[in-house]
Amino acid sequence: MNHRSMKLRFLSLTACMLLSFIQVSAPVYINWNVLQDVEFEDKFVKEVNGPMLFPKFTTRMKALNGKLVTVQGYVVPFDPSGAKVALSANPYAACFFCGKAGPASVLTVNLKEPNKKFKTDQYRSFTGKLRLNDSDIKEFYYIIDDAVMSAVRK
Repeated sequence: MNHRSMKLRFLSLTACMLLSFIQVSAPVYINWNVLQDVEFEDKFVKEVNGPMLFPKFTTRMKALNGKLVTVQGYVVPFDPSGAKVALSANPYAACFFCGKAGPASVLTVNLKEPNKKFKTDQYRSFTGKLRLNDSDIKEFYYIIDDAVMSAVRK
């Protein structure tokens, strides 16, 4: 075996060993039952001069904060730039915006690449990094950052 061949074999072996230590993390699929399993507490908010409901996330949800997740639901476009959409557990006629569902039944999807082509009530799946929100009253409880569209699970 020549020197070059040994060097290539060594590099290949080293690469295999390194890759075996790297854990490739597949996204965690989260359904709406898990997202809506949240308790609430009233807190006084100066901005609105009254109480508002704030989420108390479960240990399970806290463990997923910052992790890659996949969520599917009904799209509700609201950003003219196409940089983000709302994703709802229910179609628009029965969603949070109409007062027919709770605040944990909708989330913000911050898209990796803007997309102005989404239509209301399209059923889509998104994968991105989950961020929990328990303090910003101008944002939903759940945010998916750097989101890309993924295959819808049946």
